[in-house]
Amino acid sequence: MISRDDGGIEIFPMKEWLRLNPDILPEIDVRNNTSHRIRSMLRAKGWQMHELSDEIRMLKPGFDQNTANYSEILGSSSGEEIEESQSPYFSLEYQLRDFLASNLNTVSINGRRLKLYIDPTGRDGVEYPSAVGPIDMLAVDEQGSFFVFELKRAAGSDRAMGQLARYMGWVKKTVGQEKDVFGVIVAKNISSNLRYAASIVPHVYLFEYEVSFQLNAAHQN
Repeated sequence: MISRDDGGIEIFPMKEWLRLNPDILPEIDVRNNTSHRIRSMLRAKGWQMHELSDEIRMLKPGFDQNTANYSEILGSSSGEEIEESQSPYFSLEYQLRDFLASNLNTVSINGRRLKLYIDPTGRDGVEYPSAVGPIDMLAVDEQGSFFVFELKRAAGSDRAMGQLARYMGWVKKTVGQEKDVFGVIVAKNISSNLRYAASIVPHVYLFEYEVSFQLNAAHQN
């Protein structure tokens, strides 16, 4: 979020704005770094972070929190603010993404075993760059079919379907032209609206994740 001279606020996608303002992080190539690393670097430079269910909003150092409409805009989004859950969940979306990426070989979707997609340049499918935005995770099965993952660490609203369809369309027209393309939405909770939307969209799978934690006693010898 960037304050204007007239007291208003403008909101930009992080990577797009940083590409237009290379002096903010001159030490890295924004295009080839994950959003998580970029946020960490911005936080180290004094940026403030405000997490919503479907995005993380950032404020420049010295941002005037008394700016008109600050509270309304800061707390608003196309989704809802994250509600506390009685059951464990990932506190940040990249944690869900990284966990899935590290354990993808244990995931079976409709009987298909998956692995991360690796493109000809050696770039893996974690936060895979595309012309329509970074794909949370891009995977393939044994037959080379593509699986596009859209991850929501809390609630999954029907807005996720539009995002997923956009990424699936890009994959089908580029790297997956001669392959089947499937979509996967993973969230802590799948909304009823999203279930309705997915019921008439082919090749889309919905999953709700659970987090478990267990301590085992380490017996002394």
